Amino acid sequence: MRRLGVCIAALGAGLCLAAAPPPGWTTPAIAGYGAIHVWPQATDRPDPAKTYKALFVVDSADKGRNGVNFALTDVARAVNEFAAAGVPLAHLHFRVIVKGEATPIVLNDAAFTARFHTANPDLGLIARLQKSGVAFLVCGNALYGFKANPAQLAPGIAVALSALSTEIIAQNQGYAIIP
Repeated sequence: MRRLGVCIAALGAGLCLAAAPPPGWTTPAIAGYGAIHVWPQATDRPDPAKTYKALFVVDSADKGRNGVNFALTDVARAVNEFAAAGVPLAHLHFRVIVKGEATPIVLNDAAFTARFHTANPDLGLIARLQKSGVAFLVCGNALYGFKANPAQLAPGIAVALSALSTEIIAQNQGYAIIP
């Protein structure tokens, strides 16, 4: 209960630190986010010798209990699942295209705070995902639709021509498209 109180109080300041997962859960690659439980007898395990390509489409503004975009937590969960199976992070070619109502999650703190009067709660997880090799793009049309510009983006966020073109190109390059 104390941990929840700290998180709620921190959310008022726009911060929520990632907590250690509860017993039985683990976050082997993205500490504090996307907790998984690995059953020893689980099947359909990824082959650590193979390379995996996925494009995650983030288009919802839905927030989880910690104030972080729920779809970003799913990306962290995917990275953690493959890492737990022994797949090196270098074998994961994961990309995220942010579009629609999710667009503000990739704004830098100054731009986000100017709009929403609170710090951007997604930046910590985005930085951790980027550090693990996940690439981030934002739909150029959505960025313009939100009256934002590339200078207002968090570090390392690329502007795509559009989410639609990114999805088509990625599918033609053999990426699994994860809505």
